[in-house]
Amino acid sequence: MTNSLFIAFRSNEPDAGHWGPVGRLDRIDDTYRFVYTRGSEQLAGFQPFPGMDDLHTAYESDELFPIFMNRMLSSSRPEYEAFLVWGGFDPDNPPDPISLLGVTEGRRQTDRYEVFPCPTPDQDGCFVTKFFLHGLRWMPEAAVQRVNMLQPSEQLALMLDLQNPHDPHAVAVRPMADNDRLMLGYVPRYLARDIKEICHKCPPDFIQVEVERMNSGAPLQQRLLCRVNACWPNGFCPCSGSNYEVMAPLTESPVR
Repeated sequence: MTNSLFIAFRSNEPDAGHWGPVGRLDRIDDTYRFVYTRGSEQLAGFQPFPGMDDLHTAYESDELFPIFMNRMLSSSRPEYEAFLVWGGFDPDNPPDPISLLGVTEGRRQTDRYEVFPCPTPDQDGCFVTKFFLHGLRWMPEAAVQRVNMLQPSEQLALMLDLQNPHDPHAVAVRPMADNDRLMLGYVPRYLARDIKEICHKCPPDFIQVEVERMNSGAPLQQRLLCRVNACWPNGFCPCSGSNYEVMAPLTESPVR
């Protein structure tokens, strides 16, 4: 079960249109712990969250912090059960908040944040993750129509988009069948750098991408749930770099 999440911020400041992690949320037994990462000091325009003003302090709570709770769809909403099904969850056994946010990304139309888990090896030492296809709304109508035709377990392919002007690590997704070169969308930005490294280091036969769910009628950002199963290369360390380093010492007494 996922017990840690990062929250990322997209800066729209002039000459600083960057994206990166600014904090980390951990679930430790029945307690939530939040700390800022060094990315919070590096991204122009980022402001600390309300009630958590000190970038160098660890915060704890018995309940999910408001910044994350506000990204959870209320169970009273009529689309709640469908929302769970779109993410591959059982409505009769709702997931814990960390697991749910880890798939749905906690995205909102009103801000520039998203939530994501850092991949960890599964019990067989493999790289396994699920994600919703990104960028479908910017693709031609032919891509939407092709996505709507996909079937569960249908094989997909990854394609490095080396000329992408917005992200040098962009990884596109396309159908595998009949060498179909139609670009459907993209791997989420939070996974792109790591999956790009996997594409370079894992033999092609050890990278499998398939349709986990095709959610007919869902919003485009939740239309296609994909699953990646690949090798875990030697020395591979996802979610690494100075912007992921936590600012508060883990031994420090947290603020509650």
